[in-house]
Parts: sequence; structure tokens; C-alpha cells
Amino acid sequence: MSEHDLNWKYVDESVAESDAVARARQQSLELGIDAVSPATAAQLAVLAAASRAESIIEVGTGVGVSGLSMLLAARASLLTSIDSETEYQQHARTHFADAGIPPARIRLITGRASEVLPRMNESSYDIVFLDADPASVIEYVEHGLRLAKPGGMVLVARTLWKGRVADPARRDDTTVAFRTLITELAASPAVVTAISPAGDGLLQIVKLGA
Repeated sequence: MSEHDLNWKYVDESVAESDAVARARQQSLELGIDAVSPATAAQLAVLAAASRAESIIEVGTGVGVSGLSMLLAARASLLTSIDSETEYQQHARTHFADAGIPPARIRLITGRASEVLPRMNESSYDIVFLDADPASVIEYVEHGLRLAKPGGMVLVARTLWKGRVADPARRDDTTVAFRTLITELAASPAVVTAISPAGDGLLQIVKLGA
């Protein structure tokens, strides 16, 4: 195992997840859902808490690992979560309830993100978290930047895409899409960005105000 792999493993294993998140993560494993890593979930929680997020929208509910991480950290936040799988969202609703999250803080929308995101109100969210359909990541980030408030964040999971983005020899469509996204955002004066290598990479984009 390389030094970098050891570092990633250590960072993931150093996270102490709440019982509620741990239960959701276990069910994700049982259902074959690739939930965000513990380190990524912890970063989402830190960013949500530090920004005092009140409005969060995520693409990719799963059974609630990422949503719970943010809701438990930003205790005044309201979460809108989009997923195409009704069954997963039913499980997520149970995990939210078991964690003591009031139903009024959660809105679950079942549907394809490409159809739902265009209907959401622009400049309305403190955090937009994207963790679904990586082949459409550029389209989703465009929607995310429209939905984020000035000063808000768009967070993109799996930005290093299985370690392939850093390897210029990898030229599959998804890898190229992530690489193009990172390059274009780095050159944009409308945002500031950073990439955390924890998990499979978390791209953090702040939408600058006027």
C-alpha cells in the first residue's frame, strides 16, 4: 500500500461517526449503495457547520448518509434531497426519523436530477451537494452554481474518480469530464475552488458574490 493510500485509509478510519450515520452506512453496504466515505461525510459536516447552512440541496439521497451528516452538523438547516430510487428515500426517511430529525427539515424529491434541478429556484441554497451520475457532472455543476446563493458552496463528490483524474493516460468520458470541470473552474473568476483528496475526492466550489 502506497503512502497516499495509507493516509487515505487513516483519515477514513479516524472518523467517529454518529450511531445514526453508522446505521445508514451499514444499510448502504447491504443494499450495494456506494455511500460517501467517512472522511468525505465528515468534511460535509464541517462545511455545513462552519457555513451555518440553512438551506441545503443534494443530488443522490441514497439511504441518508450524506444528508444526515450535514443535517446533524448544521442544526438549523433544511435539506432538499433528490434521488431516482423511491425505495432508497424511504430508508433515508427512516434513518432521519431515528436520528431525531423533524420531518419539517426534510424534503425528498423522487426523480431524475436532470429533470428536477431546472425547476429549483436559483440563488436559494447555501450548499449544493452533488453525488450522482458522474457522467453528467458538468451539467449538474452548472445547475448547482445557478442554485447556490452568492457566497454559497457547490460540493462535488468523487472528483478524483477512482484515482483516474490524476493520471493523464486515462481518457474515458467520465474521467475527462471531471478533469475538464476542474480546469475550467480553476480559471473562472466567478468562483474559488479547492479539492480535498479524502475519500475519492471532494471538489469545493464557492460562488463569489457581485
